[in-house]
Amino acid sequence: MDTEVSYNFDDIRPLNNDEVKDAIEALVANEDFERAFRYIKPDLNWNEFSETMRSFKTKEDFKSKLAYEAVMMVANKTTFSLTISGRSRLPKDKQPCTFISNHRDIVLDASFLNVMLYDVGYGMTQVAIGDNLMIRPWIETLVRLNNSFIVKRGVSVRQMLDVSRTLSAYIRHTINETKESIWIAQREGRAKDSNDRTQGSVLKMLNMSGDKDIVSNLMELNIFPVAISYEYDPCDFLKAKEFQMKRDDPEFVKSQRDDLLSMETGILNNKGRVHFTLTQPINDQLAALDKDMEKNELVAAIASIIDKEIYKHYRFYPCNYVAYDMLTGTKRFSGNYGPRDKKHFEEYLQGQLDKIVLPNKDEAFLRTKMLEMYTNPLKNHLANQE
Repeated sequence: MDTEVSYNFDDIRPLNNDEVKDAIEALVANEDFERAFRYIKPDLNWNEFSETMRSFKTKEDFKSKLAYEAVMMVANKTTFSLTISGRSRLPKDKQPCTFISNHRDIVLDASFLNVMLYDVGYGMTQVAIGDNLMIRPWIETLVRLNNSFIVKRGVSVRQMLDVSRTLSAYIRHTINETKESIWIAQREGRAKDSNDRTQGSVLKMLNMSGDKDIVSNLMELNIFPVAISYEYDPCDFLKAKEFQMKRDDPEFVKSQRDDLLSMETGILNNKGRVHFTLTQPINDQLAALDKDMEKNELVAAIASIIDKEIYKHYRFYPCNYVAYDMLTGTKRFSGNYGPRDKKHFEEYLQGQLDKIVLPNKDEAFLRTKMLEMYTNPLKNHLANQE
């Protein structure tokens, strides 16, 4: 007879309302937190800000006021526009969903999505965030206060199974019991070359906590793909640099300092136009799959469904078309941009390349890698139409 398995979510869950007061006191007393907030708002009156912080009694207060304001402040300073489409596809009854998206920015993908979902009256999601980003204790306090749950990484192979089961159980519990939506990236970490692919391991993790077949288990989570399109990726030069460092040294591993720099660069620098498309919940497509397929084949088919929804709903900008033609040496998309667009992107590209400092800097390689970042979404979109 099967026995019920119980899980302890304390190490990964967001804070609850009883923990809000202590968390806020810890944050306002932390000099690193103050310093980080001044990056966003240099003229901040810290005493007034601290009192505002202390007025929040619930996570909802904190999220809908301070967190919302901070994200919108970033959007106003670093984007030309922040927009969303596909709102009519959201469940009318606010049924919780598992939003799965491609991943461009460490911090802002989920943050931007949440403020826009809040604006349209759907409500904010819980957010999956890797523990590799918990570089300082105050960062973990802040993200858990802001309704994020922690994904443990870098554990041993022996521990990974238990970690994945607990994470899967937590996500299913959140969707089915506490009735909150979830955001999770389609893969562990960002696709450095923007060649977005849903990892089968993410789907297998989501399946672990179900007690039916994989299709039925995933249908219970109401998977809702989201396509994210940034006109400019502030971290493109850092990603290109990492490609060369890994090419030159296969043993290269990013440091915490690298992650912190990526977080800071992504938040503070220009992104141009940013668009999110709520694609289409995929339960109807999942229901049409042959459940008798071999498991890995079935997982690949489910990943392909998510990928195609994302590819179909990207939004493209002149830089994507210019990059494609530069990379392929063609003029296929010359009708989608003008001379000024081309000149602007070429100057942008060179400016980003100039930021890369390496002792054996391979500019041709780095340029190609950056062009691929802006071309791959368009290539995948075109391949999806064939």
